[in-house]
Amino acid sequence: MALTTGIVGLPNVGKSTLFNAITQAGAESANYPFCTIDPNVGIVEVPDPRLQKLTELVNPKKTVPTAFEFTDIAGIVEGASKGEGLGNQFLSHIRQVDAISHVVRCFDDENITHVSGSVDPIRDISVINLELILADLESVDKRFSRVQKLAKTKDKEAVAELEVLEKLKDAFENEKPARSIEFTEEQQKIVKGLHLLTSKPVLYVANVSEDDVLSPDDNPFVQKVKAFAAEENSEVIVVSAKIEEEIAELDGEEKAMFLEELGIQESGLDQLIRAAYSLLGLQTYFTAGEQEVRAWTFRKGTKAPQAAGIIHSDFEKGFIRAETVSYNDLVEAGSMAVAKERGKVRLEGKEYVVQDGDVIHFRFNV
Repeated sequence: MALTTGIVGLPNVGKSTLFNAITQAGAESANYPFCTIDPNVGIVEVPDPRLQKLTELVNPKKTVPTAFEFTDIAGIVEGASKGEGLGNQFLSHIRQVDAISHVVRCFDDENITHVSGSVDPIRDISVINLELILADLESVDKRFSRVQKLAKTKDKEAVAELEVLEKLKDAFENEKPARSIEFTEEQQKIVKGLHLLTSKPVLYVANVSEDDVLSPDDNPFVQKVKAFAAEENSEVIVVSAKIEEEIAELDGEEKAMFLEELGIQESGLDQLIRAAYSLLGLQTYFTAGEQEVRAWTFRKGTKAPQAAGIIHSDFEKGFIRAETVSYNDLVEAGSMAVAKERGKVRLEGKEYVVQDGDVIHFRFNV
């Protein structure tokens, strides 16, 4: 499931430092083709304590986590929608990602020049948002006159699309992104077909100094970003990109000790990975046997046969039943045998919608 979130930001906000931390903390090459897809793509394991617990219960020969992709997007400057700087490269790359992690500078440092001469996270967010809006407005304008002509002929599809385009055009001219507009289910399908930049879900990443990691809410810049994000129902993750780069170079035990010394329970990078994973509506189910315990990524709302197909297309073609137990029920029982005795293991059919944390054994026949 090659879903990816793009990391964007103005120059000198910590975007590259954070991406370096992602690539250093990448999934082991034994499990994933780490960094072989493209120079600007990093693959990371999705942190999930449930996987370790299942490993302790089952004691398999190996444990395989699921993974997630981050794409480092070319830098952006004001005027990108008109081709300034690396604007065209930025826009083409961002069209290919499924969500956006927007890194915003929330620290003062006289040794690191800000492209605009001062630190102002809301201004920085507005610069990038406006460039995406202007690019989308151009796309809508190009389509508008042709659809308008068709709508005059009473073409039903054109009439429906014109209504959507008018809504979008009005929003863009008022500097509002597509994701801020309410559409009906049918209109959403039309919007999806337009491949708009501002339709993509956004996660804001507030990059703070090492001194602010333990009390980020005391940082006035972070307060502003959180207030802005709340207005558009977006999430904010606070990280110190510099600390994350240091953490990424450590192994598991050293990393735990380093975090403990800093007084941090979980690294910012782990929080970012989980938040980006969730932003795309992704969830995890598990398979657990003597050979391996493994986490699998699926989209929320996926039915059992399609979830089986993630493992192998034959599983979907010959799907019979999904022997399913929830993670919590299995852990409480202590073993699959006890879970079965308690009636917690269910046989689910083709219409079953897989739930996050399900532990599944698929029955199939090809």
